[in-house]
Amino acid sequence: MTTTSGGNLSIRGPQNEIWITPARVDKGALNREDIVRVDLDGRVEGRHRPSSELPFHQAIYQCSQELHGIVHAHPIALVAFSIAGSVPNTRLFHKVFDICGDAGFAPYALPGSTELGSRIASCFSQGFRCVILENHGVVVAGESLTQAFQRFETLEFTAKTEIMSRRLGTPRTLSEDQLVMASEAPRVPVSHEVPETTMLERELRRQLVHFVRRGYQQRLFISTEGSFSARLGEDDFLITPYRAERSRITIEDFVRVHRGVALSHRAPSRASNLHRSIYQAHADVSSVANGYPVHASAFSITDAVLDSQTIPESYLFLREISRHRFGLQFSSPEAIAGSLGPANPVGILENDGVVVVGSSVLDAFDRLEVLESTAEAILYGSLLGPIRRMPDAIIAELRSAFS
Repeated sequence: MTTTSGGNLSIRGPQNEIWITPARVDKGALNREDIVRVDLDGRVEGRHRPSSELPFHQAIYQCSQELHGIVHAHPIALVAFSIAGSVPNTRLFHKVFDICGDAGFAPYALPGSTELGSRIASCFSQGFRCVILENHGVVVAGESLTQAFQRFETLEFTAKTEIMSRRLGTPRTLSEDQLVMASEAPRVPVSHEVPETTMLERELRRQLVHFVRRGYQQRLFISTEGSFSARLGEDDFLITPYRAERSRITIEDFVRVHRGVALSHRAPSRASNLHRSIYQAHADVSSVANGYPVHASAFSITDAVLDSQTIPESYLFLREISRHRFGLQFSSPEAIAGSLGPANPVGILENDGVVVVGSSVLDAFDRLEVLESTAEAILYGSLLGPIRRMPDAIIAELRSAFS
């Protein structure tokens, strides 16, 4: 998400000193000794000069005492917005708005100048935590460096998805009422009881860790969003925790939900009620995943149809893809569950990514991969000409051969 020489990170320390990445050092080979310390009086300690963008890091920290981490970089999609003079719409997804809020825009000023620092700080003083820099890039801040990075990555995901969606039609924005409904959705109660694990549970936890981390690397999930679960027994399953860092998730992080109660010290994913409804409706479903891959998510924020009748693998893995209006996952998860299952394993959730089911953790992950590659192929193919849809006779043949 950056280049060898581009971008910079910083942390505000306990004495209001700033720890910042150095100037002109390979970002792919940094180690802790390369980080530069700058105290309140501007004294520099370290083996390198601090980043040339130090002035705007100082300006941001001066305008808000709650901020302790900053990320600045030039990721492709956000740079596209910066050179187009606009900001990504964070109200396309309720989770994005919850993490990032609205994005601000700072007019151009010379990189490294105090004027640039003043213009960026002005945006942060207005309450923005993600700011597009005109003809430059983006700067994002948080209460910690981890939170700043999560906002940065989430904003880049949103920018990419919005750009892709414009190839399909007009992106659909969530209303204020819809955002409130999502924020007030019912949560699974937490009991703080942690039962002893069985061999089956340990194995499922191992599989879930492997595929969540792999899914993050493949951008099927982002750092804070994407839910994966596996059935343990009747009304009993494991699921990703709420707001866990997907790239560093561990076996212990997964939450066991038994009869609608989380047996954990952590809150489970907000998708838990949907996953529970799917397991209750389909005894032969053993795993469920909510994903936010860019290309498939672009279909979720437009009215474009994601047609699986493109190549045999796509149809056999995805079948007829259902679509569900925004809010059902909160108010009536059983309505979505009723239309999913082994015969129809994929659903598009309007303005909320996708959901897939499988007979195993591997099966669900495989299906999520195929869904995203199909969506990407359709988007690329549409630039070349009309999509050649496999005719019904071929579909009937496939059904007969692989039923």
